[in-house]
Amino acid sequence: MSQVIGYIIFGFIVGLIARALLPGRQHMGLAITSILGIVGSLLAGWLGRGLGWYGPDDGAGFIMSTAGAVLVLFLYHMIARRSLDKTSKDKDFPRRVA
Repeated sequence: MSQVIGYIIFGFIVGLIARALLPGRQHMGLAITSILGIVGSLLAGWLGRGLGWYGPDDGAGFIMSTAGAVLVLFLYHMIARRSLDKTSKDKDFPRRVA
């Protein structure tokens, strides 16, 4: 149980750093930030093992976990932006007049 709490805390810290490194506003809460960091760490570990950088029982380091979280955050923004653009085109929102 304490290992799971450690993963959540580590994911939260990595997620906060990823949010600070990526420019722009991120509208997400603490839970999504933690999930972002955990998924980024898992992605970095999976890629590192696939490329032969880590052994089978090794986890990703702090820098690679942060890089993975930045990648996950970037992909999250791309998907969220695409869905927001799609919904704003489907509905009759007032248009800005320049």
